[in-house]
Amino acid sequence: MIKITLPDGSVKEFEINSTPMDVAKSISEGFARNVISANFNGITIETSTPLTTDGSLILYTFNDNDGKKAFWHSSAHVLAQAILTFHPNAKLTIGPAIDNGFYYDIDLGDGTISDKDFSAIEKKFLEFARGKHEFKLRSISKADALAYYKEEGNQYKVELIENLTDGDITFCDHSDFTDLCRGGHVPNTGILKAIKVMSVAGAYWRGDEKNKQLTRIYGVSFPKQKMLTEYLELLEEAKKRDHRKLGKELELFTFSQKVGAGLPLWLPKGAALRGRLEDFLKKAQKKAGYEMVMTPHIGQKELYVTSGHYEKYGADSFQPIKTPKMDEEFLLKPMNCPHHCEVYNFKPHSYKDLPKRFAEFGTVYRYEQSGELHGLTRVRGFTQDDAHIFCTPEQLDQEFKDVIDLVLYVFRSLGFEDFTAQVSIRDMENPDKYIGDVNTWELAEQAIINAATDKGLDFVVEEGEAAFYGPKLDFMVKDALGRSWQLGTIQVDYNLPKRFELTYKGADNQLHQPVMIHRAPFGSMERFIAVLLEHTGGNFPLWLTPDQVILLPISDKYQIYTKKVLTLLENSEIRALVDSRSEKTGRKIRDAEVSKIPFMVIIGEKEEQDGTVSVRKHGEGDIGTFTIEEFISLIQNEVNKTLVPFGN
Repeated sequence: MIKITLPDGSVKEFEINSTPMDVAKSISEGFARNVISANFNGITIETSTPLTTDGSLILYTFNDNDGKKAFWHSSAHVLAQAILTFHPNAKLTIGPAIDNGFYYDIDLGDGTISDKDFSAIEKKFLEFARGKHEFKLRSISKADALAYYKEEGNQYKVELIENLTDGDITFCDHSDFTDLCRGGHVPNTGILKAIKVMSVAGAYWRGDEKNKQLTRIYGVSFPKQKMLTEYLELLEEAKKRDHRKLGKELELFTFSQKVGAGLPLWLPKGAALRGRLEDFLKKAQKKAGYEMVMTPHIGQKELYVTSGHYEKYGADSFQPIKTPKMDEEFLLKPMNCPHHCEVYNFKPHSYKDLPKRFAEFGTVYRYEQSGELHGLTRVRGFTQDDAHIFCTPEQLDQEFKDVIDLVLYVFRSLGFEDFTAQVSIRDMENPDKYIGDVNTWELAEQAIINAATDKGLDFVVEEGEAAFYGPKLDFMVKDALGRSWQLGTIQVDYNLPKRFELTYKGADNQLHQPVMIHRAPFGSMERFIAVLLEHTGGNFPLWLTPDQVILLPISDKYQIYTKKVLTLLENSEIRALVDSRSEKTGRKIRDAEVSKIPFMVIIGEKEEQDGTVSVRKHGEGDIGTFTIEEFISLIQNEVNKTLVPFGN
């Protein structure tokens, strides 16, 4: 008998050579019908793999990320099988699962695939899937694997196999199809009930533009047709909410090839919106004891050599700027933290001075590859709501918790209610990726875990996701479409204070090294606004939206009263504008709806006589007639619902 430990800690005994599916059936037949993949002692296995030793077993369904990974990887096999029926001489390369589906890179030779072929490929995919063919993994010697693909004339698989270790090579068979594969499949093809070929693109073999360009076919699949339909509807909604589309329609930002790719230009409305976000955080930071600083956009190369950023990011940054002086080089700053270390170094500090909290909306620069640029979410120049706290080790726990409170305040004020936290620690197997010694890393990691636990955060620990100088707490926010985004980060750093020789005089009259906390509730202003745009669909919280009210006089006769209303609104710090075009009121209302202006005020003869306004609300229609004072109160009350002062 073998002992199998399940995720809930329970231990069950099974006959040797029992399979994960046997374990699933022992829990319930209904559960077993949904199990599609498994993990044994940290290794992904098939549900039919015999278990021969004691160990820990995790059973996955399609609702689990690892379950989806096995489902989509299996689908990639069937997609390749389907394509080979149309292009029998094609050469297969790799077909991994990705975040939303899968792809397969194929050398089609002289053949081509376009969107006109998608329907036929999908039909053939489902035809194969309905055969309920089992996925069977088998070991093969390196010599036999090489011989198999050399006979096929597939140089891509040969290249992959040559880099593998003999004894660790497996093939996966289903139906009459065989592929080089490490494993992780659903039990049989019959589970693959719905397929959509999403797109086709070019991709260089192994991502190297010196190699041949292959055809990459993207797809997504589901265990039910209804799930595919819902997914495609979600994609359509995502297109409507695309921040690049909304940014243009709402006149928030633009890009110019003359300025440079990945360098956004903020238009007046967008700049004003950014300004309100900055003022919102500055106000909260002031209450929390932060001091604003300003630092240059460039720094001497030596600054970033000292910090370690040049070693880690130099190859991917903008190249050094040379000056007329011999051997003098500057860099566009990739991070604000080295500058803030030098701000701290301006004068000696005592333990009585700490903590020092320096904040800055500082613009940094990273040379992202052109193929990775995407609207505001991936740019080459972006502004961080950066702050660095220098504190004693004894102050670290409370300071970290206070930053968590600030991040949660930002999320609540902007309507991000669904989020989890991730404690990102070192990759224990690759210590060379990081600076500093093991002891300080352990202290920093435990400090974050303790603070997150004490604050009652729902968090997971992810190994290998730490910054090179320290572990961090990242906040993973779900938007209105259920997509997850990393927004907000807090990091503990013992290393930069050491590198910059930062000190404070302790109560013992000796010099000590402070601990440094890096934090950015927004993260990148550009990325945060992009996510906020897509989350809200451009319907920002009333306190933030560029224009809160638009006045729509039904004719020029009411311009004087309209001006009076505008003045009263502006005196109450309500952002309003007038649509004085010679258009019908219906057209003005439609245009205001498209512009997502929260309130539309109709002004005509009756409103002028009664000293009132007729009000429509975006997406709701007519909400009634109000005195100007009542309307002002309505707006102020709605703002106060979401914009509660920090600390209240």
